Amino acid sequence: MPRTALRVRRWAAIAVLGGLLTGCGTENADPGPGAPAAAAGSGARTSTEVRPIEAAPRITDAKGVTVSLPKPPEKIVCLVALCDDILVELGMTPTATNSQVLAHPEFLGKEEAAKIPVVPGGFLSPEVEAILAHEPDLVIGLEDTHGKLAPALKGATTFWPLQPGSWQDSVGYLRDLAALTGRTAQGEKAEKAFRTRLAEAEQRKSDKTALIIYGSDENFGVATPETDVAAGLFPKISQYPWKSRGVDGSYSLEEILARDVDVLFVETLSFGAPDGKLSEKLAKNPLWSRIPAVKNGKVIEVDSEVWAKGRGTRSLGVVLDEATAALR
Repeated sequence: MPRTALRVRRWAAIAVLGGLLTGCGTENADPGPGAPAAAAGSGARTSTEVRPIEAAPRITDAKGVTVSLPKPPEKIVCLVALCDDILVELGMTPTATNSQVLAHPEFLGKEEAAKIPVVPGGFLSPEVEAILAHEPDLVIGLEDTHGKLAPALKGATTFWPLQPGSWQDSVGYLRDLAALTGRTAQGEKAEKAFRTRLAEAEQRKSDKTALIIYGSDENFGVATPETDVAAGLFPKISQYPWKSRGVDGSYSLEEILARDVDVLFVETLSFGAPDGKLSEKLAKNPLWSRIPAVKNGKVIEVDSEVWAKGRGTRSLGVVLDEATAALR
């Protein structure tokens, strides 16, 4: 895979290794940031109970980052799609963004998303001057990627670095921003809806083997629960025997063929003009046609903006809906 493709994809997956992830992709009962663990013998491993969220001008997130604001933020600039995801769940829109996830029909749709100003410089190098031109109350980015912007933003606005490693982290960030904005009811509703979706999917866990791959050419990567928030859901809803091999490790088609994959989800990463689907490029390899998912027409090209980059409760809800439908 080209170096650029690897770098961009890792902002949504491999970068989280630095956060010393815990609980991602396991099948243990989940207390989560907003609810106690499910009762023993209750069937669903994820609780659907949601603790009340209280409005607060100051929060400390699960990673130990404290955010303090003089008033509820109204103008928020999003440098990471999780921010856009949370804002939509809370009934808000970003003042500016560098994500394309808002164009998805489950978010704002293309027409409304086109009205949101785009931060120039792209995900990796957003321009500080352009960010500050919007006079934001709060700027939200990814710690590993945007933490370097903090000194330039200090004194002009508040910067909140996120580092999600699991769906529990994403729910925690949702609750925190709901508290800061005072949109507590919306936050509770969004958390409840996601927990309910996940609990129902767990109760109907498929015995089929699933796999998520990503890439822009024949050199693909495998999304693993340790490094990818969406992939972290899959051991709960299917057979998902894929483990992280570190930053530079991956799987070969030979290894995938040996696992008898029943359903294959493909994230095509495009840079500039689209140049074809990843699944079509991999079809040139004779081993591709021997994978059960390929032979049985169970290769699903998914929206990488949602599956790889969204990582919030709305994006993960879309992932659950599409995955469980394909795994039936």
